Amino acid sequence: MNRVTLTDDLSLSRLVYGMWRIGDDPDTSPAHVQAKVEACLAQDITTMDQADIYGGYTAEAILGDALRAAPGLRDRIEIVTKCDIVAPMGKYSGAACKHYDTSGDHIRASVENSLRDMGTDRIDLLLIHRPDPLMNADETGAALDDLVASGKVRAVGVSNFRPWDVELLQGAMQAPLVTNQIEISLAATAPFTNGDLAFHQRRRDVVMGWSPLGGGRLMTDQGPLGQALDAMAQVFDVDRSAIAVAFLLRHPARILPVLGTNSLARIARIADAGQVDLSRVQWFQLYQAALGQEVP
Repeated sequence: MNRVTLTDDLSLSRLVYGMWRIGDDPDTSPAHVQAKVEACLAQDITTMDQADIYGGYTAEAILGDALRAAPGLRDRIEIVTKCDIVAPMGKYSGAACKHYDTSGDHIRASVENSLRDMGTDRIDLLLIHRPDPLMNADETGAALDDLVASGKVRAVGVSNFRPWDVELLQGAMQAPLVTNQIEISLAATAPFTNGDLAFHQRRRDVVMGWSPLGGGRLMTDQGPLGQALDAMAQVFDVDRSAIAVAFLLRHPARILPVLGTNSLARIARIADAGQVDLSRVQWFQLYQAALGQEVP
């Protein structure tokens, strides 16, 4: 499977395995988590997407236990993780309310916690998880630059940022912001026309797409969109999920879909999307079904 280059010494797999639900699996043993990673690697999916908040601030440690139990596995994967969300649970159970913290101290402390929990000496890609209305761009940018310079973080980016948020932070930094992870799918089509994808294409950024199956809605839709997915799935002899992911892969913005499931059987079929080569007309058939109308 093709890879996408972010920097001179960092590339990610075209499909990304999302670990946001890893703590929901009744079996979080190192052996079972290792089996999930190995199932991804068997399909050339090497990039694992994490965040400090996943699993109520437990998911990174669950991955770390698996990496410690399987020497050598860490060097076969890239780890993406995120920080800045403080929710009143887990290690932040004393927080008065959910909020964002992009202060330099919080970012540095979050990175140290992530390195410890995952048992690694570097994070391949660190993202600011959500735009912070109180962000001091100079302070946040300096902290990110320092982490890249230290080698603890190989590259940095953002998540859920709008173009103006990216420009504000990038303007206060030396290191490039190499990606923005946004919600995009046949169930969330706004980025195709609201300027988000155009902005990142102009910058030659990589775009990561979270919830490419619409939080499961695309798998159960019984309306025109579901019917269009089923019809296309028959054409290519794959399931709905492969078609929905192929829809994103077809776009020139180099979207990296982030797919999360705890089923080993479904993990083993993630790469089926790579077998689907949608034509322009087929892409628009799906897009119009998602819009519920013809394009203007």
